[in-house]
Amino acid sequence: MDIFIQQVVSGLATGGIYASLALALVMIYQATDVVNFAQGNMAMFSTYLAWSFLQAGLPYWVTFALTVIIAFVGGLLIERIVIRPVEGAPILTIVIVTLGLLVIFTSVAGWIYSYIQKPFPSPFPEKPIRIGQIVFGAHDLGAIGVTLVMLVVLFLFFRYTTLGLAMRAAAQNPVSSRLCGIRVSWMLGLGWGLAAAFGSVAGMMVAPVVFLDPNMMGGIQLYAFAAATVGGFTSPLGAVVGGLLVGVTENLVGTYVSFIGTELKLTVALAMIIIVLLVRPAGLFGRTTIRRV
Repeated sequence: MDIFIQQVVSGLATGGIYASLALALVMIYQATDVVNFAQGNMAMFSTYLAWSFLQAGLPYWVTFALTVIIAFVGGLLIERIVIRPVEGAPILTIVIVTLGLLVIFTSVAGWIYSYIQKPFPSPFPEKPIRIGQIVFGAHDLGAIGVTLVMLVVLFLFFRYTTLGLAMRAAAQNPVSSRLCGIRVSWMLGLGWGLAAAFGSVAGMMVAPVVFLDPNMMGGIQLYAFAAATVGGFTSPLGAVVGGLLVGVTENLVGTYVSFIGTELKLTVALAMIIIVLLVRPAGLFGRTTIRRV
């Protein structure tokens, strides 16, 4: 029983990291109706910027805030410069552009910082917390807490601020929003900026666990896709719940299904994506959209 509880706790910790990146994916999908395949690599590059600030002697939380701000501006500029010119193009064109961004961010990070793994500090204590036989990593609990704070901030922003309501309106009905005086194009840019900011937080939370290198977000992004698919690409709450479910399921299957172990744990995420798409394509919390042709 202790092993089961320990695996659930560890799964919730890793699931919190998946959920934070899934939140970023959902942000862009809600704003543009497009999945950003470069989201994880954008987060990785932001984490390298944070590492540079730390090496320059800046305190961790100053670095954290500065990185989030720079990531927001960077995401906004990417939407303005790269995505906006192909905004009206077929979905496949935009997908190819995001795949190009994935390769560019990975290559530039490797060129500037090399492909050697670098340690990244955690803002949380190193000493684990023990309750009986169950061990809680301080960083794991901190990552879950950061993800929940992000979800609350996102909820309050979209529910109670004028800008948040304008972004929701622009995503759901661009034509009517323009008639109401909302600058839809800027709302889309803000969506990319917020997604990049949320992604940078995910990168800074995962880097102390997996070490910092240009390919560190490859597997994490796949788990984040699974989280967003399970929870629903139209629901931020679903992204968080999906991330926690993916993390716990991955750990339990890896522990109790002998032929999977640690080597095939990535296939668990792929299997979850396939099952959800077959049974409930909109996800657990997603809404089904009906379009008239």
